[in-house]
Amino acid sequence: MTTVFLFVTLFSLLLLGVPIAVGLGLSSVLTILFFGHESMAALAAKFFQTANVSALLCVPFFVLASNLMTSGGVARRMIDFTIAALGHLRGGLAIASVMACMLFAAVSGSSPATVIAVGSIVITGMVEAGYSKKFAAGVICNAGTLGILVPPSLILVIYAAATDSSVGRLFMAGILPGIVLGLMLMGTIWVVAWKLDLPRQPWNGFKWLFTSAHRAAWGIMLIGIILGGIYGGIFTPTEAAAVAVVYAGVVALFVHRDLPFRDLPKVILSSGRMTVMLMFIISNALLFAYVLTTQQIPQVIAQQMLSAGMAPWQFLLIMNLVLLLAGNFMDPSSIVLILAPIVFPIAMKMGIDPIHLGIIMVVNMEIGLVHPPVGLNLFVMSGVANMTLGDVVKSALPWLVVLLVFLVVVTFVPLLSTTLPDLVLGPAT
Repeated sequence: MTTVFLFVTLFSLLLLGVPIAVGLGLSSVLTILFFGHESMAALAAKFFQTANVSALLCVPFFVLASNLMTSGGVARRMIDFTIAALGHLRGGLAIASVMACMLFAAVSGSSPATVIAVGSIVITGMVEAGYSKKFAAGVICNAGTLGILVPPSLILVIYAAATDSSVGRLFMAGILPGIVLGLMLMGTIWVVAWKLDLPRQPWNGFKWLFTSAHRAAWGIMLIGIILGGIYGGIFTPTEAAAVAVVYAGVVALFVHRDLPFRDLPKVILSSGRMTVMLMFIISNALLFAYVLTTQQIPQVIAQQMLSAGMAPWQFLLIMNLVLLLAGNFMDPSSIVLILAPIVFPIAMKMGIDPIHLGIIMVVNMEIGLVHPPVGLNLFVMSGVANMTLGDVVKSALPWLVVLLVFLVVVTFVPLLSTTLPDLVLGPAT
C-alpha cells in the first residue's frame, strides 16, 4: 500500500505539472506522514542530512569551472587543434568536431555546454566548407552527449551521491567508454563522408599542428590536472574541482584574457543559480530514496526477480528499456536520482558491478538527450544552429543509431567500464 501511494502521488503531481523536485519531496513527505512514524522535526533533519553528502561538494566547483571555461576561448583553441590534426581527412571537419567535443567535455562535464561551445563555432565553418547544416547539427548534437560520460561528468557525481559510490572510480570508468563512443562516431562519419563525397581540409603541415596544439595546451592541461591529481593521490575529487576553478579562472582572466573582469560576476551568478537548482533537486530526490529504503521497496522487487529466476542480463535489458522510456519525459539528473536508488540494490543482489551500472545509466541518459520530446540537446542545437526543432530532430535521429549500438556494447561488455578502474585503483572491495 505504501509503495502504491508513493508512486501514484509522485506521478500524479508530475502529470499536474508540478516541478520534479517538488514532486519528489512532496510525495515523500506525504508518504511519511500517512505511513511513517517520523515527526516533522525528524523529517526536516532528514532533509538536511540527505543533502549533507561529501560527494556533492564538488558540484558547485565543477559548475563554476565549466562556466569559466565556456566563457573563455578554450573551445575555439581546442577546435583549431582538432581541425589541424584531423581536418585533412575525408569529412575531416566533422571528425574534428567530434574530437573537439571529447576534449571540451573533459573540461566542462556538461552536455549542453559542449553543444553550445563547439556547435556555435564549427557549424558555420562546416556549412561554408560544403557540409549541409542538417549534417553538421546532427553530428554535434550527438557528439555533445559525451559531456555527461567523459569525466568530470556531473551526472556521474550525482549517481555517486545517490548510490554512495566512488566518484574517482566512476570518473575513471567513463574514460574508455567515452573514447570508444567518440571513435564510433568518427568512424561512422568517415564512412558516410566517402559515400557522400564530403570535403576535406588542406593539410597545413606540422608547424600549424604544433602551433595550434600550443594554443590549446592550457585547456587540455586541465584534463591532466583533474584526472592526474585524483589518481595520483594528490587530491580528492572535491579538491580537484576546487583546483579546476582556480585554474580555469587564471586561464580565462590572465592567460587567454577572453573573459573580461566585468563579466566575472555574471559567470559566478549563473553558476550559483545552476548549483541551487541542482542541489534542490538532489536533496528532494535523496529524501525520496530514503523513503524507498525505509519501506524496503527495492529489496522486495529484487527478491521477487530472483525468485522468478531472472538472470542479470535480463534485468539489464529491462532496466535499459525503462531508462529509455524515462528519457522521453525527464532530464538526466532527475532520472538518475529517481531510478538509481531503485535499481542499485537490485543490481547488487544480482552481482552487477555498481560502476558498470552507473556507466550504463549514463549512456541511457546520453540517448535521452537527443530524442524527443524533452531531449535537451535538441533544444540547445535548435538555438545554436538557428533551425526549427523538427529539423534538428530529423538531423539527430540517424546518428542516434550509433548511440544505441554503443549502449548494447556497454551493457553486455562490462570490462569496458571496469577495466581502467580495476587496473589503476585496484579491484573494488
